[in-house]
Amino acid sequence: MRNYKRLIHLLLGPVLFLLACFLLPHAVLPTFAERAAVGTVFWMAYWWVTGPVDYAVTAFLPIAINAVVPMAEMKAIISNYADETILLLLGASIITVLWENTGLDKRIAITFLRLIGNSLRMQLVFWFALSMVLSAVLPNAVVCATITPIAVSMLKYIGMDDVKNSKTASKILLTIAYATGLGGLASPLGGAMNLVTVEYIQQLTGKEYMYSSWVIRFLPVMLILMLINVVFILRDVKKTDLLGGSSEYFAEQYRKLPKMSFEEKSALVLFVVATGLAFTRQLYQDILPGLKPAYVFIICAIIAFLFTNKEGKRIMVWKQVQGKIVWDLMYIFAGGLALGSLINATGVAKALGEVISSLDMKGGFVTILIILTATLLLSDVTSNTATAAVAIPLVISITQGCGLNPIPYIYVASIGVNLSYMLPTSIRAIPVGYGLEPKYMFREGWKISLIIILVMSIICTLLLKYWSTFSTV
Repeated sequence: MRNYKRLIHLLLGPVLFLLACFLLPHAVLPTFAERAAVGTVFWMAYWWVTGPVDYAVTAFLPIAINAVVPMAEMKAIISNYADETILLLLGASIITVLWENTGLDKRIAITFLRLIGNSLRMQLVFWFALSMVLSAVLPNAVVCATITPIAVSMLKYIGMDDVKNSKTASKILLTIAYATGLGGLASPLGGAMNLVTVEYIQQLTGKEYMYSSWVIRFLPVMLILMLINVVFILRDVKKTDLLGGSSEYFAEQYRKLPKMSFEEKSALVLFVVATGLAFTRQLYQDILPGLKPAYVFIICAIIAFLFTNKEGKRIMVWKQVQGKIVWDLMYIFAGGLALGSLINATGVAKALGEVISSLDMKGGFVTILIILTATLLLSDVTSNTATAAVAIPLVISITQGCGLNPIPYIYVASIGVNLSYMLPTSIRAIPVGYGLEPKYMFREGWKISLIIILVMSIICTLLLKYWSTFSTV
């Protein structure tokens, strides 16, 4: 019976692809390549959610389908599998293997459990706050790639290494993904998508845009979104739900820890150096323009193989390390990037924009609802930056055509550009690579997406006048 069900899911993926190719309206998507790109989205999403094959296998579909049904230049698709962020994730994964080999992962886990406590609610709030604050001023992928393995180390220590079958572990990893996405909205430094938006605003106003203005304008939105996310995450968590043993037990385990070894110190210093250099790139980018965060992590990963223990034996040997690297993480992330490349290269995003622009929009609630829905859904299947590059000029064109001030609506679009919850694309591939089920992500993601679209449509409608007062800053 199980094999029969799996066979059904296997077949439905390509069936959805074919249905999209031949049944989607030609008036909206006139070329076969456009319809095939959308069909690829359906196929990948269905296989990711139902899981008839490994998630990493599904991530290679853009290459396979594009080889049979040419939609875009193959080099552009393949390049996503060697993207800089993939190298960053590989380097981070190797460094976390060093933690395990030196015992640092256990020390980190006990320390966090002792400091935060064993209350599941407190743990969720802590990981949410930490991830959100860091991603407000740092690239989301870097934050998610460094915070997630720390949380996983803690979970492994208390016996929750099977994330797939642990609701608690899944919720913690999903919380980190939600928070890093939300934190990116807090300031222009949160990601390249915000810098794209700032550039368009500067072109409209002819003035330099002050980053502090962004923070002020989005403050009420951030407070409401934080509340929505935290309430949604905690809605089914009881006050009595605990993480592992008692607080006294973790305190006792901490006291029993031996003195930190040289190997542990080396692993910790290496991680701190990699993270510190990635987070402070703006301080040295003029001196070392080629030393991007991805390459910092790769260099530190190479250094990890140079360490030896007291007996002079190498701590890291590739034959042993390669079995511990989270390869799924990198392939799933790359598959999401490749899918986004197909959407943009075939013109699907542009076609969607033309459909939206053809609607009779007069501004206000309905216009905001449409913009939020379109940008949030688009950012789920392509990168946030690509969504911004497509959506922002479209919003400007639509609103100016309606005789509206475009800047408040640009802010509306920025909310949808930054937030996405449903599919394991972009930073959401990271927790999936560590064991989070895409089915669980999708089941939770569509609910919070719907809530945010509805609530933010109302809030943004009320904020239009407030945002308009800053339109020339």
